[in-house]
Amino acid sequence: MSASLVNSSLGNSFHINSNTSQSFEIGRLFCDHLESSGKSLNIFTASVFEATRLKEEISWFFPKLKVNHLPDWETLPYDQISPHPDLISERLLTLYEMTQKEFDINLLPLSTSLHFLPPRSYIEQFSFNFKTGQDVDINAFKNRLVENGYLYVDKVLNPGEFAMRGGIIDLYPMGSIVPYRIDFFDNEIDSIRTFDVDTQRSLYPTNKIKLLPARECPLDENGISTFRQNYRERFEGDLAKSNLYKSISKGTPFAGMEWYLPLFFDGMDSIFDYLDKDDLVIQMGDLSKSAESYWSEAESRFRLYAYDAERPILQPKDLLISPDDFFKKIKQHEEIKKTKHAPENIAIVAIDRDVSPPLDRLKTFIKCTAKRILICAEGLGRRESLFELLNQSSIDFSVVESWDDFVASSEKISLITSPIHQGFIQKDYVVITENEIFPNFVRQTKKTRRNKSFNNDGIVKDLTELSIGDPVVHEQHGVGRYQGLVDLDYGDGMTEFLVLHYDKQDKLYVPVSQLHLVSRYSGGPAESAPIHKLGSGSWEKSKKRALLQIHDTAAELLDLYAKRSLQRGYSSKINLNDYVSFVEGFPFEETVDQKEAIERVIEDMESARPMDRLICGDVGFGKTEVALRAAFISVLNGKQAIVLVPTTLLAEQHFNNFSDRFAKWPIKIEEISRFKSKKQQLESLEKLEEGKIDIIIGTHRLLQPDIKFKDLGLVVIDEEHRFGVRQKEKLKAFRRNVDVLALTATPIPRTLSMAMEGLREFSVIATPPQKRLSIKTFVVNHSQGIIKEAVAREFNRGGQIYFLHNEVNTIQSMHEKLSALLPDAKIGVAHGQLQEKELERVMQDFHQQRINVLLCSTIIETGIDIPTANTIIMNRADKFGLAQLHQLRGRVGRSHHQAYAYLLIDEERKLTSNAKKRLEAIQLMEDLGAGYHLAMHDLEIRGAGELLGDNQSGQMHEIGFSLYMDMLNHAIKQLKKGEKLDLDLPLASNKEINLHTPAILTQAYCQNTNERLIIYKRLSSCKTRDQLKELKEELVDRFGVMPVQTKNLILFHELRIDLISTDVIKIDSSQTITEITFKNNADIDPIQMIDLLQNDRRFKMNGPDRIKITASINDTSDRVAFIIKTLNQLKSN
Repeated sequence: MSASLVNSSLGNSFHINSNTSQSFEIGRLFCDHLESSGKSLNIFTASVFEATRLKEEISWFFPKLKVNHLPDWETLPYDQISPHPDLISERLLTLYEMTQKEFDINLLPLSTSLHFLPPRSYIEQFSFNFKTGQDVDINAFKNRLVENGYLYVDKVLNPGEFAMRGGIIDLYPMGSIVPYRIDFFDNEIDSIRTFDVDTQRSLYPTNKIKLLPARECPLDENGISTFRQNYRERFEGDLAKSNLYKSISKGTPFAGMEWYLPLFFDGMDSIFDYLDKDDLVIQMGDLSKSAESYWSEAESRFRLYAYDAERPILQPKDLLISPDDFFKKIKQHEEIKKTKHAPENIAIVAIDRDVSPPLDRLKTFIKCTAKRILICAEGLGRRESLFELLNQSSIDFSVVESWDDFVASSEKISLITSPIHQGFIQKDYVVITENEIFPNFVRQTKKTRRNKSFNNDGIVKDLTELSIGDPVVHEQHGVGRYQGLVDLDYGDGMTEFLVLHYDKQDKLYVPVSQLHLVSRYSGGPAESAPIHKLGSGSWEKSKKRALLQIHDTAAELLDLYAKRSLQRGYSSKINLNDYVSFVEGFPFEETVDQKEAIERVIEDMESARPMDRLICGDVGFGKTEVALRAAFISVLNGKQAIVLVPTTLLAEQHFNNFSDRFAKWPIKIEEISRFKSKKQQLESLEKLEEGKIDIIIGTHRLLQPDIKFKDLGLVVIDEEHRFGVRQKEKLKAFRRNVDVLALTATPIPRTLSMAMEGLREFSVIATPPQKRLSIKTFVVNHSQGIIKEAVAREFNRGGQIYFLHNEVNTIQSMHEKLSALLPDAKIGVAHGQLQEKELERVMQDFHQQRINVLLCSTIIETGIDIPTANTIIMNRADKFGLAQLHQLRGRVGRSHHQAYAYLLIDEERKLTSNAKKRLEAIQLMEDLGAGYHLAMHDLEIRGAGELLGDNQSGQMHEIGFSLYMDMLNHAIKQLKKGEKLDLDLPLASNKEINLHTPAILTQAYCQNTNERLIIYKRLSSCKTRDQLKELKEELVDRFGVMPVQTKNLILFHELRIDLISTDVIKIDSSQTITEITFKNNADIDPIQMIDLLQNDRRFKMNGPDRIKITASINDTSDRVAFIIKTLNQLKSN
């Protein structure tokens, strides 16, 4: 027997059999009977997972319905961690829309519904709209934001923040998916535009914004006063010892303050206070059991933490509705009751690979039912596979695009892509999903992403991560220590300088206009970096010693360059129409750095020289799409492509991804893996040799001697460093005459160095998918309490956990310990010594969520995406390398949920120095896309010995990795021209320019010191006028109209850029006199020079290489234009 829904007051029954979709029946119920009544439907679910699934499915069946979901905090009772701002934002928006009746169906997980909520009046009082043209006092507006709990910051990044610069306010409202830039004209809102948090550039105009409270705990004057009074009444003890009390009293948010929510108000509301009296409710799942379990957990954790005198906590009854009260309140609403109904079962239709055709079971089912049938595929690639199977089985069907299309169709059988998880039988229809046809199928999850630009050239030289005392390298003066920015007036107004300390406490003041000469020191641990003495000559000696080593390295590299340039591969041709059509199938907009990588790959493939490019990017950042486009180009040129991966599971994922993207193209893709029989593999190899397969995907099996291609054109290698020595020798052979594209999440230092040396082309993709959150990383001593808490947090949101234990001989013992510690967990074990079939079974069980804790070895380092696995616990994390820690941590955080990584160690005092540095680095590098940065940290930790050998490592340590690579590239350029190495020739263009006018980013214009340093560095790195123009537009966009000092700074860089290609070495220009100094034998037109000197009395020679111009030009812009015009006149044609 099974349940069906009946609304007794409406007198209609809606049958939901055991194989029937509850989501469909709920949506139909609302559309048929409630939509016109003005009533809303509130569905209470036993789990977060069920609420998420219902929202996804109802929205698919009925896309016009407004389906809301009230998420929980994703924390455990009494956690000292606050929810992510995105979660608070979604909660506040849902609560606001409940007060305004701006929804049709509301999905309410029990873990959310038991919590007391901020009073409805608070949400209504602190929510308001504003629009362009509205009169608003800007200071009153700022005060309103502060009262609403918005945080005043320098740069807006997260919901609940705002920044103010003159007449511009940047604001990220809670409940909004984008931030806004509001431009005031006097006291009127002149314009509202969205902007990108990464680039800080404005995007699209809009007319109005809805502003919600910034947090559930109000930190305005009234909220703080209420909190203080309630805290003193509830708790005894010394208030001076309570960090929570002191922080809230200052108006400062405190981690975990949400568990003191009742103290901020005189009274609290429950979820039922947000419902109207005539709203209907449905109970889904065993709510009684879930309520008792959640209440019991809260009481258990209360007993655990109740005796901390410095952090007293509220009782569960103050925070949660009791289960009894919850069910009493739910009875006050009209409820759609459950009745019993006999199910109509779907017959077994699973594919049978032992019979031919394999869909005989499905054909039998089709003959036995008069109902119309909808077959659901998870994605386009899977739909294409089902398309072929149905055709092979002579089953007539049509392809439809939506549920409404299916209902309107007259065909008996239809095929569609759909998120439906389970098949069902309805009065007129049967819906069959891939779960019924392919029981072991692993569902894929699509991701969305946002734009962000990334400059890999500047990472090593980047100054954005500098802290006081960090070592830096000045090209002309050596290694010193950074001490910050200072303002100095040396006769022409205030100018900012970078202060560097050298040996004997000597100081060097570097004008911000010369930041291109300064880079961050890397090449060894910071504490062992040298510090040079100014003017001692030691720096020049260090550079000369390095130059001797560099000469040999450069000569060797040139020899390799020469050999590569002689190699000839295939020059691919791009069919633009086909390529554009294929690109349109990409469901996301390319990010800037992804687009750059794709363009470089196309250029490589169009060249006659074989491509050898490394794409570095974290998991899920779009590397696969680059490979897909390369494979598409190769196949359309009549070539075959091979995709090599280190594991069978990864091969399966790539096969699904490739099948999905090529579903609409006549491109044959096959996979060689253990999932196929030997007979199938032999058939595939025969077709490969005959050219009947375009793209083959597999593991190292594809490197065996019996693998033959008809015409191989492209090799894609995923995580090349995971292959063995023999396989790498085979891979080297590929590079001689075919295009090679390698993909990696974290390049090992040697791979990174090869790319930087120019032995391999190199692209970085560092853009995370939209809504992906950085992984919170904790380094903690091993304890049962930590493990239990981490697991409980993940289970509470319906997630899964990796528990990494890399000692196979003790993994069974660890399984017993975890089973005793976590009695409710379903634990599976996976490691490399398991039989292949057993390992595959365990992994499939984890994919299908039949187990929720995977106790494993590093075998999971490369695996398929599991969006529901968002916590990883690594036992003895100090034993792993930095790249490996990053790769393992990347197993979690594949969805929009906050992910956690717990790095367990025995005792910190027992750690080696390098282990401490690795753990510190991985903890600091929480940002998404940190793989490249981590490789650089690994380089610093290991030192240069592993990179270039002991002979060169000493020189690199002395001058730093960045300058060493600059000198190497400089040497290569000189040797290519047949010139001798000249150490005196500067590596960077160093034109001395003095315009005798203040040229700075004023503190009033850009208040944050670190932000100014970044902008100065970006200005000095501009190589073209277009780059400078774009940066100028960005500054005006972000900070408003430039003051004259900042305009002068832009003019300075305009002149610097124009001087790059000239033989000018110095310009000194005041309001009355300008002097231009050229280098010896400068390339200028002598006739033009004579003409100027003879016909314009303002021009005179002042020495053999200097022109003196006496001209009164007060305006700096006019003066720069005059200098540029003069230099253009003197150019040699």
